[in-house]
Amino acid sequence: MSAYPNRLAPAPRADSALAVEDRLHSALALVRVVVTINMVGLNAYRRDNFQHPSIGLAIVLALAVWTAVAIWLYHDRARRTPVLLVADLAIAVAAIAVTPLVKTPDFNATIPGFWVMGALLAWAIHWHWKGGLAAAVLLSAVDLLPRTEVDQGNYGNVFLVLIGGPIVGYMCESLQRMARERDAAEHAAAAAEERTRLARAVHDGVLQVLTMTQRRGSAAGGEWAELGRLAGEQERNLRSLIRQQDTVPTAAGGQVDLAGALEAMATAHPVRVEVATPGGALLVDENVATETVAAVRACLDNVLAHVGPDASAWVLAQAAPDTITISVRDDGPGIAPGRLDEAEAEGRLGVVSSIRGRVEDLGGTAVMDSGPWGTEWELRVPLA
Repeated sequence: MSAYPNRLAPAPRADSALAVEDRLHSALALVRVVVTINMVGLNAYRRDNFQHPSIGLAIVLALAVWTAVAIWLYHDRARRTPVLLVADLAIAVAAIAVTPLVKTPDFNATIPGFWVMGALLAWAIHWHWKGGLAAAVLLSAVDLLPRTEVDQGNYGNVFLVLIGGPIVGYMCESLQRMARERDAAEHAAAAAEERTRLARAVHDGVLQVLTMTQRRGSAAGGEWAELGRLAGEQERNLRSLIRQQDTVPTAAGGQVDLAGALEAMATAHPVRVEVATPGGALLVDENVATETVAAVRACLDNVLAHVGPDASAWVLAQAAPDTITISVRDDGPGIAPGRLDEAEAEGRLGVVSSIRGRVEDLGGTAVMDSGPWGTEWELRVPLA
């Protein structure tokens, strides 16, 4: 197996959600520059509105300097801490709060104006819609409380801030979730491609040799038969290993590959089991996989108990759009008609609870057919 290296080990890379956040903060840096230029221009145009022009000029210059500092601090992910976000918002709140002291009491526009969007959007990017809403409420409250009258313009600005923060935060969260789902899909595609390549390579070499050894060993008898049996076990183990190699969960979480779970269970069972599954993964909810595998194991346990360790069993899994059908068959003498009903009447509920009960709890059906050729269970499990 060492001749076929695992191609699925990617180089270390940043989490996709953090990468999206990095890109958003890069875009926010441009927004900060634009709103800062707007702030400087508007305050220069309205310089006659200041009671204390020198203090107003100092505040405008301080906000412009903070813009450059914030762009530098937010650029590095390690510096992008809650302390920085709180400080960014605190500066915006303070700039609004000192406006009545620097301008006349009946001021119209605050000193920072739309400059506060930098802090608002930073909170929305980092803490999504909750952060955007919290920052918007705080900025709006500080803006409205000192005003003696709220006109249409002030109301419109506050309304835009209150809906803009949560909406931008929600969109940032959606982008990050889509990035994770995209990575999961790419990983799943790479895993499927690798499984196909590895299965083809192994099938052309090792598995063919093991199959031939098993067949000729059984035909030769004696010590060669034992060698053939061991080769058959290794063949099944190797097929299971290929099947389970780098199994990928879905992005939604809580789903597993039922086909891989069946093969892993069968190779560890004392009864000789051959498992046939579709070429692709059978992704089902974790609870469905757990209960289905337990029902199949109960079928195999019955084969071991009533037929013996030398029995052979076959497990076939087939997938439909809304149902998975699993057949478990053995080569034993079969079960006498009415025997299961007698066992249930006697209080022995092994088959009823372990097989039928589990499948029926999932909304499916478990049907048994038996005869001189052996016994077969057909388990139908709905996906919904």
